[in-house]
Amino acid sequence: MRLRYLIKKEFIEVIRQKELLFLIFVAPILQIIVLGYVVSTDIRNIPVGIVNLSRAQTAEQVIQRIRCSPLFNVRQVTRQPEDYLALLKKGTVKSIIIFRDSLDRKRQILKYPDVQILMDGVDSNTSLIAAGYFNGIIKNYILNDMSRRGQALPLQARTVFRFNPELRSINFMGPGIVGFLLTILTIFLTSVSLVREKEQQTLDTLLISRLNAFEIYIGKALPAALIGIVDMIIGLLVVLLWFGIPFRGNILSLALTALVYMAAILAYALLISVLASTQQQAMFFGWFSLLIFLLMSGFFTPIENIPPGLRFVSAINPLRYLMKIIREIFLKGNGIAYFWKDLLALSGIAVTLVSISLLNFKRLISK
Repeated sequence: MRLRYLIKKEFIEVIRQKELLFLIFVAPILQIIVLGYVVSTDIRNIPVGIVNLSRAQTAEQVIQRIRCSPLFNVRQVTRQPEDYLALLKKGTVKSIIIFRDSLDRKRQILKYPDVQILMDGVDSNTSLIAAGYFNGIIKNYILNDMSRRGQALPLQARTVFRFNPELRSINFMGPGIVGFLLTILTIFLTSVSLVREKEQQTLDTLLISRLNAFEIYIGKALPAALIGIVDMIIGLLVVLLWFGIPFRGNILSLALTALVYMAAILAYALLISVLASTQQQAMFFGWFSLLIFLLMSGFFTPIENIPPGLRFVSAINPLRYLMKIIREIFLKGNGIAYFWKDLLALSGIAVTLVSISLLNFKRLISK
């Protein structure tokens, strides 16, 4: 009963700040939509320059295929040699494709033209993906041409993509964005709660009330947890309805994972609030922690890319386990039987953080 009034007080403080309501309930929707488009690794409209020095009809047919592809924006097609390095330096094109004649000297006929692809390698990821698409277009043309002539390669690899057959990067990024925004909201909303009480000198009022240390702790954490859960539901609806990301798993498995993660991240945010002396310090620690969580979570790059000497940081990062589990639930439809080890690790982190946070909170109020 006593705890109910403290929770009510926390909600009233949030409701009174209309700007904060916008940041809690509207901003995450906008952020998910914007990030869903911005962090996409799919390539579109790459500016391309084509130099056709070949007389073969094959070169024209391949060029036409490149023109029709939505992946590339053909800026120029010329039959004159150019200063290719200068074009790439100017940045007017990101790729230059050069077609040259290849002559069969025995039969004195033109073979398939030689193709050279020059890429602007500043953005290595985009360059590698674009080069792969170029090679795919050329390979498909040659295979189709050979098929018309009744020929076939003696060995041909066929790649099958499971779980994300369209290779949409938003299917991979979308669930991660929801987890990331949940982390942002929870850390910043909770890390300033106790510090605000210190600065407004209302913490002493709570301490002399009938509430014990555990009740005060729960009263500060529970409202932020409820707001975080509501925001997570909103975020999931956005990625499902706006971006059309498939959800193949069990909603109860996702709910259990979210609750365990919320316990871990709330405990960490309250620990920041206990240790910080001002709201500015709490915000600074929150931003610093958030960057570490994000970079070590596998959101942008695989965990395997992290140097072995730093992987221990990733091993104690709760966001890493949330990212992995939520993606498995969304795309693979996996149940707890497939990710129980990650859920167990996340639970261990949550128990540890809650224990440390509660212990430091008791030390704070005992002073």
